[in-house]
Amino acid sequence: MKLPSADRALVEHEKIVDYLLNPAHPDNGGKAEFFNNLGFRADEWKTLAESLRALALESDTAQSRKSPHGRKYVIVGRIKSPSGKMAWVQTVWIVDSGAEMARLVTAYPHKK
Repeated sequence: MKLPSADRALVEHEKIVDYLLNPAHPDNGGKAEFFNNLGFRADEWKTLAESLRALALESDTAQSRKSPHGRKYVIVGRIKSPSGKMAWVQTVWIVDSGAEMARLVTAYPHKK
């Protein structure tokens, strides 16, 4: 199953810059180091956003479950980095209750 409205999936600037690429964020847990090592940078945040959105468009969901805020979807796959490396990532998306399109919740390294 594909992510609903994957072609319109929302990847917010704040999610990338303030969370995924910010090693000082208290919930980062090494995500910034992982993505920085692949060549992703905060000043070019759209590159990571586009890679994650492409993953959502191209890959099937691995899981789907209802949450108090809407329906969450997990997508696992490989993204291409600016350095040319391919990396396995796991992403979590949510379609909030009452919303029509998904938005990115988180992304992190996936051990295949």
